[in-house]
Amino acid sequence: MNRICELFGIKYPIIQGGMVWCSGWRLASAVSNAGGLGLLGAGSMHPEVLREHIRKCQAATDKPFGVNVPLMYPEIESLMNILVEEGVKIVFTSAGSPKKWTPFLKEHGMTVVHVVSSSLFAAKCEEAGVDAIVAEGFEAGGHNGREETTTLCLIPAVRRATSLPLLAAGGIGTGDAMLATFALGAEGVQIGTRFALTRESYAHENFKQLCLSLNEGDTKLLLKKLAPTRLVKGGFTSAVEEAEARGASVEEMRALLGKGRAKKGMFEGNLEEGELEIGQVAALFRKEETVAEAIEDIMTGYRQMLTRLTDGSASC
Repeated sequence: MNRICELFGIKYPIIQGGMVWCSGWRLASAVSNAGGLGLLGAGSMHPEVLREHIRKCQAATDKPFGVNVPLMYPEIESLMNILVEEGVKIVFTSAGSPKKWTPFLKEHGMTVVHVVSSSLFAAKCEEAGVDAIVAEGFEAGGHNGREETTTLCLIPAVRRATSLPLLAAGGIGTGDAMLATFALGAEGVQIGTRFALTRESYAHENFKQLCLSLNEGDTKLLLKKLAPTRLVKGGFTSAVEEAEARGASVEEMRALLGKGRAKKGMFEGNLEEGELEIGQVAALFRKEETVAEAIEDIMTGYRQMLTRLTDGSASC
């Protein structure tokens, strides 16, 4: 049996990324009900809001689901206590070292997965005691690692560095892409962008429609003096490019970013002033779909490509 499916108790080795301003209980429960693993995105929730989403997700699905926790979250202790109090069983951590919180989470019976952008950090995750690893290439939307390693190069490097169950992320939104990562050593995929653009996503309709019109090259990795972030070209993005081109300081970049930009763009739909985070793979999609339709299409594409590769029709 696939180790990712076995670890989480799910039908398909497809995990929905716990994206800020997109990943509420409707999206997470829909992914879980369709056979994947839905994740709530704690990064854009105050602790009590997270508690509400956990309870609504528990009511909406009897399937496993989890919570994604950025470890640099300002109210991290309150958030961790809520995970314990509400009986959360699966936690994905990111944006920080898993060393401090992994023992705490595992002591309370949780399965812990950490997101990395290099083989070096993958090895450190194994030392910290996590149960699985997500290796994310910089094709991904939102915050990325400073290494700027593509998924195609990252997955085999991480596979050599650890024996833990491995999920691939970054630029993955189709079944044939999922199969390609399996050939490189992954056992499952974490998909953000495609799920961010589904009907169940909490993202604003303006943001969804903009992303469904993108082509290759319409996103850029910027804000490198702060935290490298993949953004859609637009008003705020242009301001960031101009500031970086003239060598703006870290302090200037922080002032430009300000507070609440991602919420303004992705959740409230202000496409000029908001921070618009999406992955490169958005260029492959042109219509809004339900989560169930997306997962069915991914699995159909995976099976069709697997058949093509194994029946000899794609042989050299």
